[in-house]
Amino acid sequence: MGEESPKATSAPTGAVFLSYASQDAEAAARICHALRAAGIEVFLDQSELRGGDVWDQKIRRQIRECALFVPVISANTASWREGYFRLEWDLADQRSHMMARSRVFVVPVCLDATTEAAADVPESFTRAQWTRLPAGEAPPAFVERVRGLLSPQPPTTSRSSASAASVMSAAPAALAPPPHSIAVLPFVNLSGDKEQEYFSDGLTEELLHSLTQINDLQVAARASSFSFKERPNIVTVGHQLNVAAVLEGSVRRSAHTVRVTAQLINAVTGFHIWSKTYDRDLGDVLTLQTEIATAVASALKITLLGNEAAKIELGGTRNPGAFDAYLRGSKAVRSGQGTSSYQSALAGYTEAIRLDPNYALAFAARSLALSNYAGEFASGTGIRDFYAKAEADARQALRLAPELAEGHSALGRFLAASHLDYTHASEAHQRAMALAPGDAEVLANSGSFAVLMGRFDEGLAAARHAVTLDPLNPQSHEVLGEALLWARRYQEAVAAFGEVIRLEPDFKRAYGFRGVAYYWLGDLQSARSSCETKPDHWSSMWCLALTYEKLGRHVDAEAELTRLQATFGDNSAYQCATIYASWGDTANALAWLDRAVRLPDAGVVAVKTDALMDSLRQEPRFQAVMRELKFPPQ
Repeated sequence: MGEESPKATSAPTGAVFLSYASQDAEAAARICHALRAAGIEVFLDQSELRGGDVWDQKIRRQIRECALFVPVISANTASWREGYFRLEWDLADQRSHMMARSRVFVVPVCLDATTEAAADVPESFTRAQWTRLPAGEAPPAFVERVRGLLSPQPPTTSRSSASAASVMSAAPAALAPPPHSIAVLPFVNLSGDKEQEYFSDGLTEELLHSLTQINDLQVAARASSFSFKERPNIVTVGHQLNVAAVLEGSVRRSAHTVRVTAQLINAVTGFHIWSKTYDRDLGDVLTLQTEIATAVASALKITLLGNEAAKIELGGTRNPGAFDAYLRGSKAVRSGQGTSSYQSALAGYTEAIRLDPNYALAFAARSLALSNYAGEFASGTGIRDFYAKAEADARQALRLAPELAEGHSALGRFLAASHLDYTHASEAHQRAMALAPGDAEVLANSGSFAVLMGRFDEGLAAARHAVTLDPLNPQSHEVLGEALLWARRYQEAVAAFGEVIRLEPDFKRAYGFRGVAYYWLGDLQSARSSCETKPDHWSSMWCLALTYEKLGRHVDAEAELTRLQATFGDNSAYQCATIYASWGDTANALAWLDRAVRLPDAGVVAVKTDALMDSLRQEPRFQAVMRELKFPPQ
């Protein structure tokens, strides 16, 4: 399946046109990524081959129809005396001269310290205030400014009001978050025992989860909220997470009771909205979550529907020991990705289920942990054993709570990874997203899967929404990056992986996948450099086997393939198939693909959209595999 170029259609009315010099492509893609993650339509030309009448006509039409024109200015553009971007700038300048002065059309962005005098730009570009975005890093305030400029503006009726509108729109935008949006900061542990922090964190997480069940409330996801452990200024939190309110509090736990103090603060003004202190027995913790969530909704003037109130406690427990064990399991999952963290998580969830056999959330969480462990660490017959347990737990979670989104998500993960049953996995993921449209993790998982099934628009929209809800979590950007890679939007993928690395420089997987995106862009030196940064991760070995071969370093490519097979064995079967396919070794590629399907290797899920498999798509054996896998229709 060929890449669908962004140039193939004209930009919808309301779109933003990004114009840049080729040396600034990565920075432009980063700006594009931030805007699209917020649901803003962007036209970004990613073509390496410029020229031709048809191409020229499309560019002119885009500039004629776009709502905002964003020239990306830098020392690079200043040094180019000729370049197609200068024609784009002139076309935008000509269009701006036909507009009322009160209308904002050109929104200049500067990547460095280039001055207006040195920039060599059209006169209309100097009438608006420039926004400095070093290296293309676009903060939420810039995104909200663009969103505001795209919103319909009331007509001005006088020269003075037009002048005021022009000044206001040129100034940096103030925080203007969605009115019903909230972040929940980690509640402070006041128990006097550092070891009890898992309880205060866990209680915060469960309260956050309860709030996501309210359809009219947009809730910043856990990873982003928990990045503010050091109690920052509330207005700073509001700006970075783009929320209107912040909930914070404290937890003091004794042997049998718990005191929780919660307060709601306006993130725009910093003023107090509501607060309350609760004293409860430990067995009433889940009831307490419901009380606080309901009180928050009331303070924000949100009316709960009957089904929303019921969903807040869905799948939970009234057993304090079970709840405590579940929180310990959840903390272990988030503490790392090694075998020991998974084993601790499984022990916690198992203890929770032992204490409360009707604890649906614990079954769903254990199912996901089992599937993830099987896909990453198990080998031989152990893979099937772990998957069998994962299936039993997912189905038990849904027997106990049929409307539990986490149960459907766990079932979808298992069906795709173990049974390669993509039709029923797709149904499970879609059901999870329908039940929890405000849960960033569900959105990321379901969106990523939709892209792999070829539903690019639907999947990317969900993945971008997950980033909007969880902007400071490198994992949400990484999921979006991989979705963009499978959707063959490579420049945007590079920008997304760059954001992952900016947030977490040791995120090894991002370096390998970014390298593959560079590989498809034809930038082999950047691909090599990215993948050599963290060479011991499987994604880097995979990338280097592809890249070294393309660079003519055949011995090094063979060595990377051998290292991948020796280190990861059967878990790398699908990657081995793609490497052989890229090398033109059809026989070995098909043999390894057959092996991946028979194992099964969870990586097979990518075969429908993976560009590395394009050379095999006309092979009868490949077509037989595709028929066997029975992918759902797009």
